[in-house]
Amino acid sequence: MEIKNNGQAIYLQIVDFVCQKILLDEWQPETKIPSVRELAIQVSVNPNTIARSYEFLKNNGIIIDKRGIGYFVEKNGIEQARKYRQQEFLQNELPVLFNTLYVLGIELDELQQHYENFKNNLNQKQNENK
Repeated sequence: MEIKNNGQAIYLQIVDFVCQKILLDEWQPETKIPSVRELAIQVSVNPNTIARSYEFLKNNGIIIDKRGIGYFVEKNGIEQARKYRQQEFLQNELPVLFNTLYVLGIELDELQQHYENFKNNLNQKQNENK
């Protein structure tokens, strides 16, 4: 994971990273995820930042803390992660996208074709990796 200086707090960037791992099925429901220290080393941030991210994820029902054992993806963590990311996208990212489309004069039907191409390429890559 690369920490970006995009104005978003680092702990929220880590929340997005964890959600992406869950949504892409890299971290399955009810499976153990890296400890605070392990993830801090992996992404080169302070363990306190990871702890803050994990607390946020716990409060949103995405992960669970099994004391003495570690952190796990919640049983319905995929749905909760998707719900959280959709809400974030609709509130924070979509207005920026709409503004860019408007300023550049790009209509939604043109965007639809690009999105279809993107999905096809992504599906093709996923099939090649299986």
